[in-house]
Amino acid sequence: MIRALALGAGMAILYAGSAVAQNDAKPNVAKTRGIVTQVCSSCHGDDGNGTSPANPKIAGQFPDYLQKQLADFKAPAGKKAARDNPIMAGMVANLTEADLKGLAVYYGGQKLKPSAASDKDLAALGQKLWRGGNAASGVPACSGCHGPAGAGIPGQYPRLAGQYPEYIAMQLKSFRDGGRANDPNGMMRGVAARLTEREIRGLAEYAAGLR
Repeated sequence: MIRALALGAGMAILYAGSAVAQNDAKPNVAKTRGIVTQVCSSCHGDDGNGTSPANPKIAGQFPDYLQKQLADFKAPAGKKAARDNPIMAGMVANLTEADLKGLAVYYGGQKLKPSAASDKDLAALGQKLWRGGNAASGVPACSGCHGPAGAGIPGQYPRLAGQYPEYIAMQLKSFRDGGRANDPNGMMRGVAARLTEREIRGLAEYAAGLR
């Protein structure tokens, strides 16, 4: 359940998102590598693992999910971007559809260096919610969409296993508070609205430790 600030301040990871429509945009490998070096690596690292919890680990994420998030940061002419993030908006403003696809494929092909849980009690709470939800408050089990091991489902729900717990918590709070609203049918906003602060921290800790 959960998933992404951008390719420079956060990008992906946290929500049940639909796949980007198929297109014929052909990535230019050399150009993609240049964009990674000049634009993306300062926040996400050359390999998509980054070093700051403020920016998500995007290595090994599903390419279609990454491409959708990148596209959502771009504001259509005269309209507001589906995912509001000033930093990422600037990063993708001059990128073409082929560029976005190239970046998604590149980072999706990198090897994830997973984060880890650090609070045993919170992780235990997160495990209960992840596996069984909370019937009393109407919170569904996260495993239903993101899988028992947080591997996600290609084309539908992002991988969350091994993500920075701080980033996961930040995105859940953003969904809850309405700061992030690019989740289809308000799915993640509806779930996050029912979570307590401790439950959010618990889920973040548990997801970080999944493999």
